[in-house]
Amino acid sequence: MIKAVHFPATRATVQLTEKMAAAGADVVLVVTPCFYKGKMDSRALIQHFTKVADRSPVPVVLYSVPANTGLDLPLDAVVTLSQHPNIHGLKDSGGDISRIGLIVHKTKSQDFQVLAGSAGFLMAAYCVGAVGGVCALANVLGREVCELERLCVSGRWQEARVLQQRLIEPNAAVTRNLGVSALKQAMEWF
Repeated sequence: MIKAVHFPATRATVQLTEKMAAAGADVVLVVTPCFYKGKMDSRALIQHFTKVADRSPVPVVLYSVPANTGLDLPLDAVVTLSQHPNIHGLKDSGGDISRIGLIVHKTKSQDFQVLAGSAGFLMAAYCVGAVGGVCALANVLGREVCELERLCVSGRWQEARVLQQRLIEPNAAVTRNLGVSALKQAMEWF
């Protein structure tokens, strides 16, 4: 089970992380703090995530979702944080495949996993070295998203491309166009 922690204050993030671990979370997904995004440079973000990871009783996965926070976790911060023994990976929802590939390349000597944050670019992320994805679309089209993963892992790229193309439009519907309420409604239908 993964729980997302979304608080701008480091202390509040640490407290919620501890509560999530006590409730049974195996890993926590910690979003980039963005309340004072003008002050969230690499130094501040490294300090924040390091304090959270130092206190978290379970592994931490960094979560960069610039569409919602207005802030992308800087590459140099990701590389530095990848060296922390309790930070195990990054969910990158920005969709910049070059950036995802660069993160994979720059962290390959660490025990650090990069995950696609959307089914809309899952195949492309696999192509540049991501090891999986945390995709909202899997809540309603789980079988198809898992099939895309199997095709990519087995190197069946032609079939993967066809399926990836079929998933782009429904992914945009549940993540961008219609939002969380539509995703919840679709989950109820399924």
